[in-house]
Amino acid sequence: MTALPQADLASPERTMELIWARVRQRGDLPGFSKVVTAIIGAMSGDDDREFNMTRTVLQDPALTQKVLRLANSAMYSVFGQGINTVSKAVIVLGTEAIGHLALGLKLVDGLTAASGDSAMARAELEKSVMAGHIARQVVSTTSSRDVEEAVVCSMLHSLGRMLVTFYLPEYWQRIKADATGKGADENRAALDVLGVGLDEVGRLAAQQWGLPAGLVDTLRDMPPKPIGEPLDHVDWLAAVSTLSSRCADALCDEGDAGHAALTRLAGSYADMLGLEAAQLVTAVEAAEQTAAEEEIVTIKPAKRAAGRAVPSVGGGKPADAASILARGVADMRGVLHSATASQFMSMALETVYQGLAFTRVVAFLRDTENSTYAAHMCLGEGGQELLPRLVFSDAYQPDVFHASLANDKMIFVENARDPAFVSKVPRWWKEALPTVRSFTVLPLTVSRHPVGFLYGDWDHGAPPARIEQAEIGPLNEIRTLLTNMIEQRRQNEPAWARKIF
Repeated sequence: MTALPQADLASPERTMELIWARVRQRGDLPGFSKVVTAIIGAMSGDDDREFNMTRTVLQDPALTQKVLRLANSAMYSVFGQGINTVSKAVIVLGTEAIGHLALGLKLVDGLTAASGDSAMARAELEKSVMAGHIARQVVSTTSSRDVEEAVVCSMLHSLGRMLVTFYLPEYWQRIKADATGKGADENRAALDVLGVGLDEVGRLAAQQWGLPAGLVDTLRDMPPKPIGEPLDHVDWLAAVSTLSSRCADALCDEGDAGHAALTRLAGSYADMLGLEAAQLVTAVEAAEQTAAEEEIVTIKPAKRAAGRAVPSVGGGKPADAASILARGVADMRGVLHSATASQFMSMALETVYQGLAFTRVVAFLRDTENSTYAAHMCLGEGGQELLPRLVFSDAYQPDVFHASLANDKMIFVENARDPAFVSKVPRWWKEALPTVRSFTVLPLTVSRHPVGFLYGDWDHGAPPARIEQAEIGPLNEIRTLLTNMIEQRRQNEPAWARKIF
């Protein structure tokens, strides 16, 4: 990085311009920003929110593994263990909780990538992660259901400080020196050097990334003060975030001496948060222990590499494909009578997608009113863009899809481009999916009438693979569970709700 003169930047505009210039120079955050935007979109959407959240998380294999690890951790033990699919995690924990988990994990991962080898930057990340642990424990002692929202707000409370540390290290050193020499706080020193406070840097960056307005509003320091009535939601989150960040600073910067500061902080904020000081101290100490025992958010590359292997979707069929399929089937059985039709279909798609590492999987459903089969859900490459093109008539044609549906038999095509086989695949498939090498069709039949099918494929870019005998059993179980669900919903749901089948 080119060294710059140590002149004061003197304005918010100049400071943010320099930060974004260095972000572009490093090239670390564009992908991270895209995923964060998708997570926020899935949280705020009205239609298929749960499936959209599942699809968004699954697009990032490392994020998928972290979400599943967290969903199965001790902090969520009240929901039971053995959550094998993101779809089930969304059903059990809720779209909002999974969205906030994914958002927090992805933001820390993105900032970790940006931090490089800077010891100062890593120290700030350590404190950010610790603040998230503290917030979870503090809010868990209340009746609030906004635990994960508080965690994300607390992890990002020092966002401005992290950005300055990561991208403007020479200015950060000046801020630290000025704060120490003048006996001022860092925010006051930042105003002198940067022309903008650290919390305002965080808010401006969060707005640039399109983070929710409520979250942006919490990125401010809220000193303890007497209150006459309960805080509103945003102020409460800001107070929790400020307390969590200050406690994390005390623990990370002062070590054993920081424990004395915790008592003072707890006493200062107890009234604002409607808790006893002893409760806050206990929560912070529990967070410290949890952070030491469970590396849910690891920020050290060596530790990440030493963790559980992360299967790469699209990078080749897993060696334990049959086991992955079986675990997904177990998840499906567990929610057969409680999940909605959309949730259950999402879980089936995810199980097939993850188990076989297909390039894409698609759920086709029969539309009897329009006499067609049409794609309704898709996971994988080009999914949403493909949906409008994946429609065909339900009138029988001599092709592989109608043959599978008419005979209620799973079909696997190893080489769809074989000249001897090319006449068996329909034109709509050739035009929509020209890069596919192999594919399978899993028909869904109720009372001898086809109602749809699951489709999965491997593109030419994926290593050659085939469906083995051990994988056929769980795939057929998925078919059976789906048809049972469809039949059950047809009997129990009103006529208007049956039309999707």
